[in-house]
Amino acid sequence: MQRKEKNRIGLGKRFYRKIAKPKGLVQFSVTFKETDLWISAKKDLKEEAEHLTLDARNQIESYIKLYSEFLYTLLPWNEDPFAPPIVLEMIQAAKKANVGPMASVAGAIADYVGRGLLRLSTEVIVENGGDIFLNLKRDVHVGLFSGNEYEIGVLIKKDMMPVGVCSSSGKIGHSLSFGNADIVTVISHSAAISDAFATSIANRIKEKKDIREIGRWASQIDGIIGAIAIFNGDISIWGDIEICPI
Repeated sequence: MQRKEKNRIGLGKRFYRKIAKPKGLVQFSVTFKETDLWISAKKDLKEEAEHLTLDARNQIESYIKLYSEFLYTLLPWNEDPFAPPIVLEMIQAAKKANVGPMASVAGAIADYVGRGLLRLSTEVIVENGGDIFLNLKRDVHVGLFSGNEYEIGVLIKKDMMPVGVCSSSGKIGHSLSFGNADIVTVISHSAAISDAFATSIANRIKEKKDIREIGRWASQIDGIIGAIAIFNGDISIWGDIEICPI
């Protein structure tokens, strides 16, 4: 399993992991094949996170062995009631966003591990190459790295959580994108949906005027809390979110 589950926002060295230190939480990482998670929780849950990560990947990899096209298709996958839980979530998210199911894989894994760890910790952050599952008992600022000098943050209020905060770019990073946006970030209550729609919206942004359409695109789907698009320094924002400089 390789396609798409890489560094979504071009942070190859992932420097943000050195500066993001959520108060009162323990940080640890889980790495397996392409999956590289940075996790914060109330206590060290590395072993439990490893089991959840392996379970998520086994579900996806087993399905790909049965249906190899699942890995490569850029089109929504047909509904399959017999698919494993995380695969079913990817299929449903991709169908809503009109993208291939692997467009949601990084967010889906972050979501799967994060929700699993919530049984053991009341506060959890799971970051998977820039795609984030977030559940805290306080407001938090999440930084958005677009590869330029105009970095911004978005305020995630505690009553929004749990949320998925996922990004896609047409200019930086390794993930497939057909657009030219510096960055598109989508916030919803599902990291799989946020991931799929970040890809879908980023694909549509070819020039500056297109960023003004994010509200129309995002408002068509129930559950999208907010979306941000940056194109050559111009920013378009939609939804119940606030931004701030970093």
